[in-house]
Amino acid sequence: MSSWYLLLVLLVGAERLAELVVARRNARWSLARGGRVFGRGHYPWMVALHTGLLAGCLLEAALAGRPFVPALGWPMLALVVAAQGLRWWCITSLGPQWNTEVIVVPGLSLVARGPYRFAWLRHPNYVAVAVEGAALPLVHSAWVTAVVFTVLNAALMVVRIRCEDTALATLAPRPGDAPAREATA
Repeated sequence: MSSWYLLLVLLVGAERLAELVVARRNARWSLARGGRVFGRGHYPWMVALHTGLLAGCLLEAALAGRPFVPALGWPMLALVVAAQGLRWWCITSLGPQWNTEVIVVPGLSLVARGPYRFAWLRHPNYVAVAVEGAALPLVHSAWVTAVVFTVLNAALMVVRIRCEDTALATLAPRPGDAPAREATA
């Protein structure tokens, strides 16, 4: 395994820690305004899956001797970077309404700015997660990790999106509001 790949995975891990800092701050903000948490049962599985992605990338690359294949690795690295850009566009667009948990604050409007203004892109943050989850392992040919994460993430997203849609349905529609959109990460 390349030392720069280890650094890349560690940087993605550091980014995840930065997300948790933002999420905790935003959770305090939301709960102080009467926010309600939905779907606590799936959240530990989500944390485990994302931690497993990072560990799997390193373990498969090292233990299975996966090579860096430039024709695959460079495009996958570009997708990882693009996914990070999309993720932080989502986070900044949602502002204090963004969280790693599903928390809905009654009375707040649904966000319709940034990537959330595109009706055809219902859950842009989850697109970033899916792209990164497939691309990060493939930077260093860790195809087993990419496949396992993608399959498990797809199953988890079914649960997560149902939970989020249920949570958002508790908000009263307002004149001029956009259709129900993702209000959390």
